Amino acid sequence: MADRQALILEAAVRVIARRGVRGLRVEDLAAEAGVSTALIYYHFKDRAGLVQRTLAFVNDRAVGYTEEALEGAEDARDALLRLLLSELQDTDLVRENSIAWGELRASAVFDDGLRANLVESTRDWVRDAAELVAASRAAGLAASRVDPLDAAERLTALVEGLSERWLSGGLTVDRARELLAGAVDAELGPRP
Repeated sequence: MADRQALILEAAVRVIARRGVRGLRVEDLAAEAGVSTALIYYHFKDRAGLVQRTLAFVNDRAVGYTEEALEGAEDARDALLRLLLSELQDTDLVRENSIAWGELRASAVFDDGLRANLVESTRDWVRDAAELVAASRAAGLAASRVDPLDAAERLTALVEGLSERWLSGGLTVDRARELLAGAVDAELGPRP
């Protein structure tokens, strides 16, 4: 990705995190990024293309900090917990990403194109979690009755809910992380 595109997308995430997708105006984004509106249209064609690419950019950033969190995982169960907890880190990057994700998800209710991409991104995240649940079960680190896909759906949905409560001040990040760790234990059964 060109440096200018990344600069614009970083600014788009900031604007969406502050104002929501409905508040994303190309003129304001140009000012935030320090570029012309013509350059934004050159790289992204239209506002819808910009929003689509911003969603992909948010996902790419999440993959980056998730991969970092997975380094040094002891086993599949630890990797699952790290994967999920990576979305509950009290850092500017994770906060900004999570807020933008929530705004994009809310807008997808009314935007079929955005919805399709959001569904695909969520499916990928659930699949990654389900693979770790299955690997945990195969290694004897989870109860044999655990359905990997069901557990992954519940756990990733819980992360999104806990993230919104944390970001809106309803929970501390430490409490959200504690609840999530307890949910992994409840889903997979006690660690042997």
